[in-house]
Amino acid sequence: MVNLIGTYECKADAKGRLMMPVAFKKQLSGVLEDGFVLKRAVFQPCLELYPMAEWNLLMQKMNKLNRFKKKNNDFIRKFTAGVKVVEIDTAGRLLIPKDLISFAAITKDLVLSSAVNIVEIWDKDQYEKAIEGVADDFADLAEEVMGFDDDISLD
Repeated sequence: MVNLIGTYECKADAKGRLMMPVAFKKQLSGVLEDGFVLKRAVFQPCLELYPMAEWNLLMQKMNKLNRFKKKNNDFIRKFTAGVKVVEIDTAGRLLIPKDLISFAAITKDLVLSSAVNIVEIWDKDQYEKAIEGVADDFADLAEEVMGFDDDISLD
């Protein structure tokens, strides 16, 4: 499992290519050759870059869903809409397909942000708005998500 660290600013060229930050390339060095999956995020107007091994683990979970339930089929269809297999080329660039550029409203200035085992790719303005929006209630969110009772073990 990959555990990524960091938030980096970069630029996209006219063709939608971005230079992968050196720090991410180093962290992903063991999985670069396997390729990646790029998809629309579920909750935010950004893209998610999954190392192929992480994507395959997620697909194993998805494959356990009962396809004879309409909501499961609807979820799978929506979750995988616009999914693309991508690679980081020999120059260290990642090409973002046009439909995904449109979805995330990506312009020239980008932010690549680690999200545990994936990289989120944001338009810089969208990222700053999202971070500002969370700042107000982040303490409450942190307590709700991570504020375990004292008698609960994380083991």
